[in-house]
Amino acid sequence: MKKAFARTSNVEAFVAAMDRLHKRQEGIPGMALVYGEPGLGKTRTALWWCVQDGGGVFIRTKKLMTGRWLLEEIVAELGEAPMNRTSDLFRQAVNQLLEKPRTIFVDEADYLAHDARVIETLRDLHDTTGTPFVFIGMDNAEKKLMRFKHLYDRFSEIVRFNPLSEKDIRSIANQLCEVEISDEAIAFIHANATRFRRVMVWLYKAEAIAKANGLKKVELIHLQGGKK
Repeated sequence: MKKAFARTSNVEAFVAAMDRLHKRQEGIPGMALVYGEPGLGKTRTALWWCVQDGGGVFIRTKKLMTGRWLLEEIVAELGEAPMNRTSDLFRQAVNQLLEKPRTIFVDEADYLAHDARVIETLRDLHDTTGTPFVFIGMDNAEKKLMRFKHLYDRFSEIVRFNPLSEKDIRSIANQLCEVEISDEAIAFIHANATRFRRVMVWLYKAEAIAKANGLKKVELIHLQGGKK
């Protein structure tokens, strides 16, 4: 398997949304929501974008996270030692983001929906600095965050990650696999897996079968356990 990042239709939609977010006109809010079922590659795509862009800050929220805890995480990721008072933490974050603008990714954003103060803290940071904030959540994240009107109205970009299509799986195989996989085998994988993680398991299996049997091309019968 090649060490590369596979671009799917979900990834292309994400990249396009990020491009619009960073090229938005004055007065357009700079918040985005990326959501979908587990295993579709949302977090992986955001981390890849952070590496490619070089200016992203990735925050993984926790279920018991408070506004203060979140600010401590943000300040630490921005490269400063967090101060003691919450007001000082907020000023630290604001000063860092004004001095060196960066995109803030908030993963597992669903966890924050239990506390309006945490949500408002992020909104205040965005409004004060103009920093793009990208919320990443599960399939019901949009419904959960829709309750916070002041926040939801600031989502100028909403990207839903969908289950992978057969075309997506073919594209992933072409980009990552070091062995050819037949169209019938791709269709079989799609029938059994539409999430990125599970698709990768099948592709790893296909390569292992090819290596063990000296195959240049993996056919449907090989994935089904037969020989050809």
